Amino acid sequence: MGAIRTRKIHVSARNGRVGILALLLALTACTPSAPQPGGTSQPAASSAAPSDTPATTTAAPSASATVPADSDETAPPQSGDHVISSTVALDWTWPGPGRPFTATHENPVPVAPPPAPPLPALYAIGAGRHPGETPPYDQLSFRFQGGFPAYDLEFVPELIADGSGLPVPMPGTGAILKVVFRGAQAHTADGTASTITSAPAPAIGYPALASYAPAGDFEGVVSYGIGVGRPLAAVPETKVRVYEVEKIERGQHLYVVAVQLDTTFWK
Repeated sequence: MGAIRTRKIHVSARNGRVGILALLLALTACTPSAPQPGGTSQPAASSAAPSDTPATTTAAPSASATVPADSDETAPPQSGDHVISSTVALDWTWPGPGRPFTATHENPVPVAPPPAPPLPALYAIGAGRHPGETPPYDQLSFRFQGGFPAYDLEFVPELIADGSGLPVPMPGTGAILKVVFRGAQAHTADGTASTITSAPAPAIGYPALASYAPAGDFEGVVSYGIGVGRPLAAVPETKVRVYEVEKIERGQHLYVVAVQLDTTFWK
């Protein structure tokens, strides 16, 4: 393009009118055409530095950095729903027997005046599959009102009910991840009803997330077992990730503990 411009300028020195016309043609040839409204054409590839390359500076973050906030809503979203914060509490690891993961949260008691429960109350449970993520995962999310409770996660050989000490049946599962929420409750302040407004059926049937079952709601401790769909012999160390998400959902201020199971072995 530089050679064309040099040639036209040389001609203009010999012939003013022809040179001016040629120069205008040269400038037109070197100016990219303006994109049409609604068009999808992209600028030509360039060797400019990355800071000058839109494809580099506007690329979306990886799925592992953005998706897991909380995509298992228990009801259709409404205007005003939004995420306040999202934090990885536990990155992918195996909380095997004898190596539990513990998250500590301290809340004032009561967290809300009566008639609201005095402790963070389990409001809803959601489940969802995410096979297209890296890594793919199944998720069970626990939504609380009032704040994040403290909690422990650990794979256990069997799920034991907190009150009776008896095993809780979890048929069709080969491994059990026990989740114990401390400083929490799943019943109303007077103890006459559950605070849980929605939850999936116990037999979920996802590749990794086969089922779940309650194991206790007593003296500020709420326990659940998450059944993994393959025996430990086949998948000895199913990795777990946990996100803590504070959000507004359908007018409710919720604190979500999203437990994710790596489904790479099932892909």
